[in-house]
Amino acid sequence: MDRKIMRALLSVTDKGGLVDFAKGLSEMGVALISTGGTAKALRDGGLKVSDVAEVTGHPEMLDGRVKTLHPRIHGGILARRDDPSHRAQLAEHHIATIDLVCVNLYAFEATVAGPGCTLADAVENIDIGGPCLIRASAKNHQDVTVVTDPGDYAVVLQEMKANGGQVSLATRRRLAAKAFRQTNRYDGAIADYLEGQV
Repeated sequence: MDRKIMRALLSVTDKGGLVDFAKGLSEMGVALISTGGTAKALRDGGLKVSDVAEVTGHPEMLDGRVKTLHPRIHGGILARRDDPSHRAQLAEHHIATIDLVCVNLYAFEATVAGPGCTLADAVENIDIGGPCLIRASAKNHQDVTVVTDPGDYAVVLQEMKANGGQVSLATRRRLAAKAFRQTNRYDGAIADYLEGQV
């Protein structure tokens, strides 16, 4: 089945290289979806972007704690493209697939290493939506490209340009493994910090 990337969700803390990556995607006809500060950075860079709230039909809530946790986001990521039942459910609920997810996480370790960091500061810097997006995308790497490291932006764009907008399964699997390693390290850092507060 064709794995051409048509829609991408971008939500990053580290915005290094983001605008150039998004421009490369946009030049290949990829529709961009984003949140908060990432969407602003993309618009400031001259790009057309849809807010996640436009996709979900719900505003960000609870000081941004709830924005991407929605079936119209996770359904679009987790649906198996080769499963007729999944495709039928997407159609029934008017959910479009999301083919590339570019996420990096709140800077938890940098926050807790800073002077005067309180437990409340640390807790507010525990990313919830980001790891959920990363894990969903990595789980469904058969169909979705997950990008968690700005160092991979060029590789992804090169493959897409060389392969009609597609990223190879081998690269998708490598990026998925890298994504799971990242969420594992992230959760480990949070657990270590919280155990140190007991």
